[in-house]
Amino acid sequence: MEFQVPIHIPPLSTPIRYQDRIMLVGSCFTEHIGNKLEELKFTVLQNPNGILFDPDSIAKSLVSYVHNRKCAEDDLFYLNELWQSWQHHSRFSGMDKQEVLDNINASQQRAHAFLKTADWLIITPGTAFSYRLVAPKEIAGGEGSVANCHRAPGTWFNKHLMTIEEINTALDNCLHQLFHFNPKLKIIFTVSPVRHIRDGVIDNNRSKARLIEVVHHLVNKFDRLYYFPAYELLIDVLRDYRFYDIDLVHPNYQGTRYVLEKFMEHCVEEASRKLSEEIEKLAIARRHKPFQPHTEAHKKFLRAHFEKAQALQQQYPFLDLKEELAYFGGGEANG
Repeated sequence: MEFQVPIHIPPLSTPIRYQDRIMLVGSCFTEHIGNKLEELKFTVLQNPNGILFDPDSIAKSLVSYVHNRKCAEDDLFYLNELWQSWQHHSRFSGMDKQEVLDNINASQQRAHAFLKTADWLIITPGTAFSYRLVAPKEIAGGEGSVANCHRAPGTWFNKHLMTIEEINTALDNCLHQLFHFNPKLKIIFTVSPVRHIRDGVIDNNRSKARLIEVVHHLVNKFDRLYYFPAYELLIDVLRDYRFYDIDLVHPNYQGTRYVLEKFMEHCVEEASRKLSEEIEKLAIARRHKPFQPHTEAHKKFLRAHFEKAQALQQQYPFLDLKEELAYFGGGEANG
């Protein structure tokens, strides 16, 4: 008997390799993928603006990386004792205006340089709802749609469900600029399986449907675009609250792990998958918390994993295992 709906995930024509450079932008689920790839020692840059949810914010951020747009003082506003940017996550906010500008522009420069030589871009929109400033510019410090509301008064915004045409225009224009900027770039679209229940169940489904429709239109239009069904894997294959966190909105560890396993299986080349299994063993060993760190048994454990990391580094010089070598080697020396 079948207890799951079968899903066909076509493999990428040119799968991801360890030597590839991967940028990720989008919703919080983007960071589940990005954090795992980072742990496995892929070369990754994720969310240079912080978490972004709607297609307009994602497209604006990517175009700003292409043109290496600098953030100016006029782009910031002061609210709740902090200098903030409408186009950036609150992790960039701060009490010192110049420090906020410097941090934003440093991230912008990194994104510009990384994107120019990136092999892959993974884009994960979470919602088709956008928030547009309606407060006077002298009060709100900006205009147009925002990536983050920063707990500003609700009266400062209009909530707008983007039409299919609006989503398509924003992303299509962005893609043309990306491919002109980096002709070798390949793009994987996913749609976040995180449900935006604050919008209501019905409007959440309307929102997700618009994202999926536009993404598939674009994938059919461009030959360097691919779709990975993270949304369908959670909603249609697992389709059970056991795979969601206590808030019934975010996928839990099991649900996320299942999606990540499918991503590795269908989007990453076999040789790199096998290497990632060895890297994951090192990551698990590094998370190990010894009760008796000065015992001979623990010193032996450290030496064994130091030698393993050293051998991997020599065999695969493109890996960056400095932290692992320092941890296992330093632990041995301190013992």
